[in-house]
Amino acid sequence: MKDLDSLKSEMIQKLMAADSLVDIEQLRIELLGKKGQVQALMKKMRDLSNEERPLFGAKVNEIKNEIDTYISNRVQELMKVEIEKKLASEKIDITLPEKSFKYGNQHPLTIMSEAICELFESMGYAVEEGPEVELDLYNFERANIPENHPAREMQDTFFVDVERLLRTHTTAIQTRVLEEQKDQLPIRVICPGKTYRRDEDDATHSHQFIQIEGLLIDENIKMTDLKGTLEVLAQNLFGEDQRIRLRPSYFQFTEPSVEVDVTCFNCKGSGCNVCKESGWIELLGAGMVHPHVLEMAGIDSEKYSGFAFGIGVDRAVMLKYGVSDIRSLYTNDTRLLAMFDRFD
Repeated sequence: MKDLDSLKSEMIQKLMAADSLVDIEQLRIELLGKKGQVQALMKKMRDLSNEERPLFGAKVNEIKNEIDTYISNRVQELMKVEIEKKLASEKIDITLPEKSFKYGNQHPLTIMSEAICELFESMGYAVEEGPEVELDLYNFERANIPENHPAREMQDTFFVDVERLLRTHTTAIQTRVLEEQKDQLPIRVICPGKTYRRDEDDATHSHQFIQIEGLLIDENIKMTDLKGTLEVLAQNLFGEDQRIRLRPSYFQFTEPSVEVDVTCFNCKGSGCNVCKESGWIELLGAGMVHPHVLEMAGIDSEKYSGFAFGIGVDRAVMLKYGVSDIRSLYTNDTRLLAMFDRFD
């Protein structure tokens, strides 16, 4: 029995010294195989007496089970080590490099539109919107531009059918407001939106542009009220030193009508190539709402009067920020748009 204990210790020491799965497998065959040491011990049982044989057999089986358990545990340990070595040697980075996110900023047309609307909201005006596919009735008839009027040819309209069209100006919103709010006077609204005309696309013209029109209807409204309002608009958009100039003009919606100029941003009024040496740059059109427009909406033109104005947001952006080509505002060129992140 002592020899068996010594043999077991010797076997375990060999297993402990093995540091690879190949060595363990060789030892397993050497110790537990058909021609291994344990099997050789079992063959010695035939030389033992009947009394010694059971004790010897039980001891050999004990050694066999212990060795087998030890081998299994050692295999698990070595497999874990082998896997860790393999993972370390074959490790690859499956993650993608960090993306650099560029957060967008507001479009210059949006910046200008919101600035104008916020200014007039602070003055008590409500923002009103309307359909882009408009009825001829509100786009032309109620704006004092009857059928066959020359002004219709000047606007070169996109017609959907004989009654509907892509609106040529946001005046259509104003004519709707006049009709809807004729019993809710006074009226103070600002009307932003896209408009469409069949213009040739070049540096200063586009078939689509953004327009904002303002309308105020109340008792005793005069041209001086219009002038003061437009001075506030010009100074808010272009600086407190801005001055405006009113020149007589003609619009069907208003009478009298004026073109509104602002001091040249480049030369501050002294004259340069930008303003063609005049010191002034045209900004918008305006005037007192035509009495016939009020009457068509059902408003007493003897009691009420008002003014209206319309500004092209695209033109205002080009003037304020020095954009030379209106098409740049619609091409989504990030080089241009990135210039406006400081204006958010």
